Amino acid sequence: MAEADEPTATPGSAWEFPGWGTSRRIDDLKVVRKPIPALHKLGELPATAICGNDITSSTLYVSALCAAQAGKYAPVALALVAAVLYLFRKVYAEVGSALPLNGGTYTVLLNTTNKRMAATAACLTLLSYVATAVISASEAMHYLHNLVPSLPVFAATIVLLGIFALLNIIGITESAVVATGIFLFHITTLTVLAVGGGFAVLRDPGLLAANWAEPAPGGFARALFFGFAAGMLGISGFESSANFIEEQKEGVFPKTLRNMWIAVAIFNPLMSLLSLGLLPLARIQEVPPDLLAQMGQASLGGWLRTWVSVDAVLVLSGAVLTSFVGVTGLMRRMALDRTLPQVLLRRNRWRGTNHWIVLAFFAVCVSILVVTRGEVEMLAGVYTLSFLSVMALFAVGNMLLKVRRARLPRTHRASWPAVTLAFAAVLVGLAGNILLDPEYVRVFATYFAATGAVVALMFLRVRLLELVLFVMNGVVERVLAVNRRVHEAIRRNIREIHAQSAIYFAKGDDPAELNRAALYVLENEQTDRLTVVHVYRDEREIPEGLSRHLREIDRLYPRLRIDFLAVKGEFGPELIDALSERLGVPRNFMFIGTPGDRFPHRLDSLGGVRVIL
Repeated sequence: MAEADEPTATPGSAWEFPGWGTSRRIDDLKVVRKPIPALHKLGELPATAICGNDITSSTLYVSALCAAQAGKYAPVALALVAAVLYLFRKVYAEVGSALPLNGGTYTVLLNTTNKRMAATAACLTLLSYVATAVISASEAMHYLHNLVPSLPVFAATIVLLGIFALLNIIGITESAVVATGIFLFHITTLTVLAVGGGFAVLRDPGLLAANWAEPAPGGFARALFFGFAAGMLGISGFESSANFIEEQKEGVFPKTLRNMWIAVAIFNPLMSLLSLGLLPLARIQEVPPDLLAQMGQASLGGWLRTWVSVDAVLVLSGAVLTSFVGVTGLMRRMALDRTLPQVLLRRNRWRGTNHWIVLAFFAVCVSILVVTRGEVEMLAGVYTLSFLSVMALFAVGNMLLKVRRARLPRTHRASWPAVTLAFAAVLVGLAGNILLDPEYVRVFATYFAATGAVVALMFLRVRLLELVLFVMNGVVERVLAVNRRVHEAIRRNIREIHAQSAIYFAKGDDPAELNRAALYVLENEQTDRLTVVHVYRDEREIPEGLSRHLREIDRLYPRLRIDFLAVKGEFGPELIDALSERLGVPRNFMFIGTPGDRFPHRLDSLGGVRVIL
């Protein structure tokens, strides 16, 4: 788009101006059709096991937390929670079929809103991972205390977190085989406990009748409201399947959602009901950290208490490991998208793992454990607030997907009433947890603000560097030599940040869509270069007005250099790979408009190309 009579005036400081856009064409791009590697993807059982260990581990403590608020109506409250989870099955299935990409809430908001909104969801997800790891480690050590009474629970929790941090640094991650074994052992344990407890209650239903005669705390409505809010912790982990959807075989993702729902709908209300028949309600409402072990003792004796304790240590430790693995993937994705510091991408030489991510996560986990003094109720409150916020944002993402990306093909659909009701139920759960104890909100807000501040600094770093440059101009005026070096270093830093070009694949020459693509880059990406690519097979197919419209848009936004590139070939994963290598642009900085039903490629085959229009 540069021509001989280009204007010489440039806006602002000359060094900030990226230059006017150019137009060129590539006719000799060598597209290498690489064989698609035969990746081993997860089937229904291992995929269910990985996320199932996370969600079913909550069965070990949610009954007591719910009973503390709902009293004898805890089973009813947990049944209502299972009904809400049924609605979310369709919500997650629709998003997963339209955007079969890892990342969960972060990914759906990144493809339907902007990077700032997606980063907010990511901060909530990070906080949810922190609470998951801390609660699971603490609960695991409480159950181990049943086996080793002299064990110092608080110190042992920190040691367990440190062990899994070390394991992740040296590269040992959760395997599907191990996860499947733990999951099957856990389901077997819950089944044995349910059968044994059921027979014990049938033999002597007196305690159940006595507990049922107790008045509900604050009346039926209040007990059900706050019990429902506390019981929402019982579905934590449901979002974990969406974080590794690309590793699952086609059609497996909705089955994992169904299987998790079945497990929650059966075991959470059932364990709560059996606890009322095996233990005094007053003891349950004290929120003992080893409730299921006590139920085992009351039903079939000490051997079942030991069995339940061993199972709890295993499944809760598996949840800790899942948190470390999940947070590493999410923080790497955020660092690649430049919403977290690039130092987190550094790998150690001897194992090739992201040690700074693991160490930072371990430090945050220990700090929140110290701040809450290891109190399960407060930890659960922080966890529930972050988890429910993520669920609410996922429902919002589903709504935006229906409105803004309606053309994306999908095999599952959630009705508007179902999505709206699910969203409203989550808001009710959030409100209930906030009213339960404002202290939860303080701890949650403190850590969310700290996480958000790091992300906000990444978004504002160019402006902050410019502010530093402005201050240096005024303060260090006399130290010209030093000032000149600082000047150049900051300018070089800003240029390096802006040097990462973005690519938008344009199918036609609609100026409105081209303008929206330019605005998206200006608002969401820290770059001053946008290359608009049009892929053609015949030169006559190149839209006549495309170059002209881009030249006009280039003039509208002087802070963004817009280049036009016509590429001869056929659009697809191979061409994207070749163009990424030729231009040095990562695929997660390549954008497309919403594809239609006839689009011949799956989104996950494009290697992270983002849908922005």
